[in-house]
Amino acid sequence: MTEFAIRTEGLRKVYRTGFLRRQYVALDGLDLQVPKGEVFGFIGPNGAGKTTTQKLLMGLNFPTAGQAWILGRPLGDRSVMGRVGFLPERPYFYDYLTATEFLHFYGQLHGIPKRVREERIDALLPLVHMERARHVQLRKFSKGMLQRVGIAQSLINEPELVVLDEPASGLDPMGRLLIRDIIRGLKSKGVTVFLSSHVLSDLEEVCDRVGILVGGVLQEVGSIEELLGQTMRSVEVILHGLPEDPEGLPLAPSRRDATGHHVFEAPDHDTARTLVAAAGAIGGQLVTYRPVRETLEQYFMDEATSVERQAREESVR
Repeated sequence: MTEFAIRTEGLRKVYRTGFLRRQYVALDGLDLQVPKGEVFGFIGPNGAGKTTTQKLLMGLNFPTAGQAWILGRPLGDRSVMGRVGFLPERPYFYDYLTATEFLHFYGQLHGIPKRVREERIDALLPLVHMERARHVQLRKFSKGMLQRVGIAQSLINEPELVVLDEPASGLDPMGRLLIRDIIRGLKSKGVTVFLSSHVLSDLEEVCDRVGILVGGVLQEVGSIEELLGQTMRSVEVILHGLPEDPEGLPLAPSRRDATGHHVFEAPDHDTARTLVAAAGAIGGQLVTYRPVRETLEQYFMDEATSVERQAREESVR
């Protein structure tokens, strides 16, 4: 029997806004299951309900309707929160503390003994590449440095479930690579990771499954392979030795690369094979033949655009 780190049934959140207290549905009947040990990516446009979902799960807000369970315990059970690590999208840190003092503070909130806290801090600061700034006040940190120490904070209690809202925010490419490595390390230890991010290429590399949330409604859930399948957008063919303006080919080159090779984007394998044969007849040599798969970002854009178009059409009727 599958054990779930996160399970929701009909989770709904409605806000009242403005002078007339009009309803705004931030989350509309979320049914979701995240098995223990899984890395789950939660994606959607701004205002889709991702942060609302995480706040509900972390007890920072209360649902209008529905139910949820965290590590097998019902929503609101405080006893389970010591087994959870959380980094919100816009965290607030006491900036007069140093990195070490900050982690000690959060360790104390979890009731971790001082000796154990010291051992974990000595391990966590190098993990996020912040050991050289351990005695520097947080007010002197850059956005990326704060994000790194925030990641360390979410791991101080050695959680079974880690919830991260935009963990790559403010990070440079090296920082993003570091976060991906940390997530892989957590997965290898059996830790469940539930994260949202707008950097979809990062999610594509680390997630077991992703869910697409649009307008407060979960549109799709599945593994990268299930969502993208074997969908092929085109076939990239790179040829060497062609004339400057080759003629007699089934399609024109899309560009020249840095080495002067002709680059073609064929719509399918048949066209690509015909191109290679025709190019060979005029002295062309094949350098690269590569099917170009649809990316998670492209899939998400198509899905979100389709949902928004459908909503507009329904509003006109």
